[in-house]
Amino acid sequence: MNLFDPTLAIHSLPTILSGLPLSLILLAVCFITSNIVGVFIVLLRINEHSLLRLFARFYISFFRGVPILVILFLTYFGANMDAIPAAILSMTLVSSAFIAEYYRSALIGINKTQYDAARALGLSNIKTMQYVILPQAFRIVLPSLGNVLLDMFKGTSLAAMITVSEMFMKAKIVAGASQDYMTIYIVIAFIYWLVCCGLSALEQLTEQRLHH
Repeated sequence: MNLFDPTLAIHSLPTILSGLPLSLILLAVCFITSNIVGVFIVLLRINEHSLLRLFARFYISFFRGVPILVILFLTYFGANMDAIPAAILSMTLVSSAFIAEYYRSALIGINKTQYDAARALGLSNIKTMQYVILPQAFRIVLPSLGNVLLDMFKGTSLAAMITVSEMFMKAKIVAGASQDYMTIYIVIAFIYWLVCCGLSALEQLTEQRLHH
């Protein structure tokens, strides 16, 4: 048995790539929702009310400490959700916890004089966060967000475990039909790698434009 069958690899590409749009849609939706939830959680984390801070600390600790596959099964089987919403919710919960912690570290690194200057200009706490602090924090966390983006794209493959017909699920179907798992998994590995290279280049371009 050959390690790699080029003919099968070429013929399998259309079927495998037919799942790529759904993988990218999952990625885009989850990345947006994770950032929104992550910012909300970090604002609770630095809130003056102890109960809100305690909730945020628990949220970050729990979802950083539990494997995403466990959360995926809990939402899909336990909460009886449809597959795609369960995948989006699971990735959002886990990724937002990491994003919240990245933002918290960034906020700690921002000089206190920035807050004082905003107050001197008469800005409220909300406007200070919106117009002064969070934009600076975003520039600081951008490289970390790039890593989250890559991990999230690779994590979309786990949605195949709950029957979402994304790219990895398509590859599993082709592999099962052909019984040549090695060839198909080599193909899917290179596709994930190429997409991640593109996402990494996009993150670096965004970072360069923000710093110039």
